[in-house]
Amino acid sequence: MTTLTRVLPAETHMGWVHLNVRNLSRSLHFYADDLGLHEIGRDGSTATLSADGSTPLLVLTELAAAPDRPRGTTGLYHAAIRLPGRPELAALLRRLALHNVVFQGASDHLVSEALYLADPDGIGLELYRDRPRNEWPYSGDALQMSTLPLNLDSLLEEADKAPKTRGIPPATDMGHVHLNVSSLEAAHQFYVETFGFGAMVRFPGNALFVAAGGYHHHLGLNVWGGTRRPPEGVIGLHAFQILVPDAEGRDALRARLTEAGIETAPEGAGFSLRDMDGNHVVVG
Repeated sequence: MTTLTRVLPAETHMGWVHLNVRNLSRSLHFYADDLGLHEIGRDGSTATLSADGSTPLLVLTELAAAPDRPRGTTGLYHAAIRLPGRPELAALLRRLALHNVVFQGASDHLVSEALYLADPDGIGLELYRDRPRNEWPYSGDALQMSTLPLNLDSLLEEADKAPKTRGIPPATDMGHVHLNVSSLEAAHQFYVETFGFGAMVRFPGNALFVAAGGYHHHLGLNVWGGTRRPPEGVIGLHAFQILVPDAEGRDALRARLTEAGIETAPEGAGFSLRDMDGNHVVVG
């Protein structure tokens, strides 16, 4: 009898994030003209954006009559776009400032440096760069993270060191997705015990960060937003993708989900499912 593998492959990482937006032209002005992503596909009211010109990073679907996500409900806290280095993050900060984009905050998380802002629909975004893993602080085996003020003057001094690119650097990817969840216990059961992520950082009573391969977090899970599910089709998160690097890993994950009574459906080269709060997750 084969023992069911219960840990995701170390190379597992995030893929695209699909957002419902109210006005596609307005959102494309922000994500393409301001942020520097490239539109690589259009299907009716849906546009696909990329950093490298071929790999989907963001998918935007216009739902002109959609309501805002109600306060006190679960869903997307922010999508976190990862820049390849500190100079690239600095150059993007300067670019967005020149485009008069308003920032909501800037933090040093010890493992990373991050900028926070919102898109035209108020959807939360993080732009960040990782510190090298050998600089990440640990207490024993426990990874340490914090939220400290980020020295923006020091960051901007790096901007001229960034390679010159047309738009956002092509090595930019989706580093993590941060969700408002209804219960940390239910989130742990789903994403750690069943899905196979490792629990990396715990903020008791507030948040849990989980990841594959020892990363600081591929998913942030917090209980700051409320416990009710929003109606279907609101502005904000439509779906997000988790990329499992091989068929064996995807098959093992699907078997774990089936064993736990979680329904899956074929989607592309992988499958889709709903998590404990009804978020649409696509495994590729």
